[in-house]
Amino acid sequence: MYILPLFVVIPLGGAFLISLLGKRMKAIPDSLGFICTGSLFLFSLFSVFLTSNMEVIVYKVGGWVPPIGICMVLDGLTSFMLVTLNLVSFLVAIYSVSYMERYTDKWKFYVLFFLMLAGMNGIVVTGDLFNLFVFLEIASISSYALVAFGTEEEELEASFKYAIMGSVASSFILLGIALLYSIAATLNMADISLEIAKLQSSSRILKFIIVLFIMGFGLKAALIPFHAWLPDAHPSAPAPISAMLSGVLIKVLGVYALIRIFFNVIGTDKTILSILIILGIISMIMGAFLAIGQKDMKRMLAYSSISQIGYIIFAIGIQTPLAIFAGLFHLINHAVFKSLLFLNSGAVEYSADTRNLDEMGGLNNRLIITGHTSLIGSMSISGIPPLSGFWSKLLIILAAVQAKYVGLAIVAILVSILTLAYYLRLQRDAFFGRLNERLKAIKEVPWTMQVSMLILAFVCIFGGLMLIPFLRPFLHNAADALLEGRNYAGLVLGAVK
Repeated sequence: MYILPLFVVIPLGGAFLISLLGKRMKAIPDSLGFICTGSLFLFSLFSVFLTSNMEVIVYKVGGWVPPIGICMVLDGLTSFMLVTLNLVSFLVAIYSVSYMERYTDKWKFYVLFFLMLAGMNGIVVTGDLFNLFVFLEIASISSYALVAFGTEEEELEASFKYAIMGSVASSFILLGIALLYSIAATLNMADISLEIAKLQSSSRILKFIIVLFIMGFGLKAALIPFHAWLPDAHPSAPAPISAMLSGVLIKVLGVYALIRIFFNVIGTDKTILSILIILGIISMIMGAFLAIGQKDMKRMLAYSSISQIGYIIFAIGIQTPLAIFAGLFHLINHAVFKSLLFLNSGAVEYSADTRNLDEMGGLNNRLIITGHTSLIGSMSISGIPPLSGFWSKLLIILAAVQAKYVGLAIVAILVSILTLAYYLRLQRDAFFGRLNERLKAIKEVPWTMQVSMLILAFVCIFGGLMLIPFLRPFLHNAADALLEGRNYAGLVLGAVK
């Protein structure tokens, strides 16, 4: 159980040491960035082994027994999210060694990065609803500052919009938690689940809480119509932070928190699931149509994130075992290929000093690693076999057909074809064809940036292996944790005893 607090303590300790020593010792930020994120990734892999037998592990903070005391919980879904989050953060930290040299006060970047990482890890491991909110705010406030890290007019405006929308979302979530406490008289998620089971399903206050959570976490996940902040925030941030925001932040603060609370605490019914399906389909379609007309490379990727989050929420809303498995599979796939594509865009901007597709062309002649890994990421997100994105999209479509949502399955296929269209345009305009005269002198990015892109591309190619029997429990245990529903309460409180 003592592994659980390390996911919060290590990044907080890293942030403290860097703030103390980083300004005077230039090697400290990069060294601690590599050591801390690498150790967190190794611990997250170990957490998968700990939950391999469907065990639930509970750490009692300060020795106080839940529901009176605060606890941290490790189950299949927790370990799944920890691996996803810490894999991306580790590779982003390696990428940042060279990329962030372009910015002044690199140590400040790492302090904010570690605080954001501590907040996200805290959200995943906590078993207390108010602590979930506290960690959510730590991650959110850090991300507001990181979006504005360049301090140019565009970055500051995007950060301000993001902060305002994020604060509105946090207000909805905090009000929902306060109302939940008023009817359950506890903040422990397992204990809340037991108390809600005693209420009438038609309780008006519970319905209002559900609406607040859908709006609050929907804003954090950037589901349409709660998406207005994302197209400005993600392109404006430095490329490593764009990868973190799109790759993992919206999934942890939005998707993970939403499904954990609805499936394991409040419980789901037909109305909630229908809302998730509708929001997922709308986001899937509108995100793709908004992406297809973009000339800014990072802005296209930002709108694409909205569309792909729609796939995940649509699959989760179907709620069959296959659909939840497929939704979680697409979640980790999207974390990988979207992080890769944002790191690719950062590499292009680093070398060519532009994000405008009209000013590019023929970059494969100079940026060989960047161009080829971008092609792999683009084809994976478009669902081209045998890349990882194909398998998760195929399973989502099969789950929709199995659940008799044949029309929506066809919509998912058509949106995937549309996704392929705008990613082929991105490849054509940026990497194929004749090299732009202005870009003849550019060189490939430093090796640390190349390593991160190559590893993510490798995962895109071989990610489908997660479906083989030996590796399948990694996803199955996460899906089973959601399918347990409110039995989560018994598992957690039973583990305490």
